[in-house]
Amino acid sequence: MLISTSTVLAMRCPECGKLEFHKLSLFSFSGQRVLEIYCSCGALLLLARKKKNDYWIQLPCVICETKHQRQVSGKKMWSDELINLYCQETGIELGHLGPEKKVREAAHSCDYDIKALVEQFDTDDYFINCDVMYKAINYLNDIAEQKSLYCQCGNDNIEVDIFPDRLELHCKECDSVSIIYAETEEDLKVLEEIEYIELTRHGFEFLDSLSNTGGGSKSKKNKRRRNKN
Repeated sequence: MLISTSTVLAMRCPECGKLEFHKLSLFSFSGQRVLEIYCSCGALLLLARKKKNDYWIQLPCVICETKHQRQVSGKKMWSDELINLYCQETGIELGHLGPEKKVREAAHSCDYDIKALVEQFDTDDYFINCDVMYKAINYLNDIAEQKSLYCQCGNDNIEVDIFPDRLELHCKECDSVSIIYAETEEDLKVLEEIEYIELTRHGFEFLDSLSNTGGGSKSKKNKRRRNKN
């Protein structure tokens, strides 16, 4: 019987939202009691401690903004079994540990968890249009994963805040803001025409169907203000 000495972690970063894959080895714990896995943006994705034959895993949660802990046996950690990592408050999947093939297959279905989160808010009439918001978040994730979401100041670690009618993009380096409205199908069509989003250094901009400039710019950003909730 072949005994595996490696496993793969798939985790969506709580800071930049990017989905990353990291390979963990049994020997990664040699000579150290704590293993730390970081996103390419520098944010902590996972912290693992080995205690005798078990592993204690701590992960920051992108959903409830706290840290969750889980105990995994060494036998399960290095087996052919897929380990799903959940938010303990909402039950939303945060990541996966296990054989690379199984982890990548599971990671592709994580978009359904985003939809479940959006629909959870929609039961309380939080979003103006749940379906439009879900599609807007997914499209924005696609842009970010293609490294096409960034600021003119050079920062590509853009924060995203979700409101009932819009997504607010914020650069912590120069404090620029770009607002993307997601209320109507027309708002969504404008967003889906975008190939990249470049925040203006120290700027404040809008993107929506009411004030689309329709020019040649691929980002199609505009300056017209609209009332906020």
